[in-house]
Amino acid sequence: MDYQSEILRRRTFAIISHPDAGKTTLTEKLLLYGGAIHVAGAVKSNKIRKTATSDWMEIEKQRGISVATSVMGFDYTPTYHNDKHQTYHINILDTPGHQDFAEDTFRTLTAVDSVIIVIDSAKGVETQTRRLMQVCRMRKTPVMVFINKMDREGKDPFDLLDEVEKELGIHVRPLSWPINMGQRFKGVYNIFQSTLDLYTPDKTHVSESLKFEDVNDPEITRLVGEQDATKLREDLEMIEGVYNPFSKDDYLAGDLAPVFFGSALNTFGVKELLECFVHIAPSPRPIEAVERSVNPMEEHFTGFCFKIHANMDPNHRSCIAFFKICSGRFERNVYYKHVREDKQMRFSAPTCFMAQKKETVDEAFAGDIVGLPDTGNFKIGDTLTAGENLHFKGLPSFSPEMFKYIENADPMKQKQLDKGVHQLMDEGVAQLFINQMNGRKIIGTVGQLQFEVIQYRLEHEYQAKCRWEPLQMYKACWIAPDAPDSKEALDEIETFKKRKAQYMATDKDGRDVFMADSGYVLNMAQNDYKHIHFHFTSEF
Repeated sequence: MDYQSEILRRRTFAIISHPDAGKTTLTEKLLLYGGAIHVAGAVKSNKIRKTATSDWMEIEKQRGISVATSVMGFDYTPTYHNDKHQTYHINILDTPGHQDFAEDTFRTLTAVDSVIIVIDSAKGVETQTRRLMQVCRMRKTPVMVFINKMDREGKDPFDLLDEVEKELGIHVRPLSWPINMGQRFKGVYNIFQSTLDLYTPDKTHVSESLKFEDVNDPEITRLVGEQDATKLREDLEMIEGVYNPFSKDDYLAGDLAPVFFGSALNTFGVKELLECFVHIAPSPRPIEAVERSVNPMEEHFTGFCFKIHANMDPNHRSCIAFFKICSGRFERNVYYKHVREDKQMRFSAPTCFMAQKKETVDEAFAGDIVGLPDTGNFKIGDTLTAGENLHFKGLPSFSPEMFKYIENADPMKQKQLDKGVHQLMDEGVAQLFINQMNGRKIIGTVGQLQFEVIQYRLEHEYQAKCRWEPLQMYKACWIAPDAPDSKEALDEIETFKKRKAQYMATDKDGRDVFMADSGYVLNMAQNDYKHIHFHFTSEF
């Protein structure tokens, strides 16, 4: 098979959700359908192994938090008639669900071509889902929605659709529809394929579908009962009247989200989602670099680093850089250009992740994720190419939620502390801001746990001790003129920086950041300075 055919059959996506909506369970069931595992529940946990003894690892074990973006790949051949001779290669990126590690999830979204959002039918759209959707909208990433836990009592399906449209700012189109919910849940009608799936709770096996060309078929009434059959037909009629017909182009443009209903825990409704997904989801898409747009079908290899997995095994200090291949074919033991360092590098042990197994690969194609052993050569955002100077953009940093001053607790180890802070910030563990008034370093994170992780790693990996000092801060936002060539806007920025000098800082790349100590101060600044854009992500 030529490399262009290999690229066309790839589907690389992330599963995202608020914690506890069922993201990991859905990942597990997709692997079950792909034959990567034979009994659901056997998905390898990416939590820390019991043999790890460090305090940081103990924190991980106690809180049950995954700190790793795990990558699982498998081949899948659909059963529907149009595509049953086509085998797709699916790469799932399972992201950390806990909000303290949200930055990892945001960056993971830059490495995927589409997204599946999991929503709890009882809780509806939750905070983390809204934040993740911001990134998808910013990048015009196609999204599908899986409304989970239909076997439990939850919100009315039409109310859920309205909530998704309103809260996530995207049009929806149901492609499957539930027959009742909770204890009365009888199944799902698959609008996309005109099939009926009757609900039988089974956590480890796959249910069969019954084909119906016409929803008025009396056999449906016999199977689900007259009352539920009548309600199903009325609901489907309302869907056709209220929602626009499904448009693949609108979905690919990021303007329309197909919606599926089911119960991931009971392996129900997942197959319908997967079959539709491989059919409509995009193969690897062009990716914007600063210099130009990179097409995946280009012959020459390009790729960028979106995550660094550092010191996960304290015995070996092993570090893996995750690279998204943007174009062409990556080959083992071939020299590639590290653009930032301007040097040639080759990799004798690149790895890919087939379900639970990490194995050395000889080649990988656009859309795939490869893990490259890293001895300190890579930073997030680094580019490897076959020779061209390219810089990929779009790895966002969001405004942190918590801030603390970092101080040296051992004056003899200042150099080690500086090096440790510098490297940990490069990995994306947290964000560094330097106060312009007094030069003090401020660390911003999305959760308290990150401060504990940083303190432990500085001490045990860099032999540097730090202490934290509290800092009351509401929000950090990057500032930029609304028109880069406007003298009025540039003058306004300079005036703003002088008047707000005590609130000004720079990030690790030297960009201006306004550190507002209250929502009131931020609102006043936004109202008073009309020519300044206040950005809450650093991608603009």
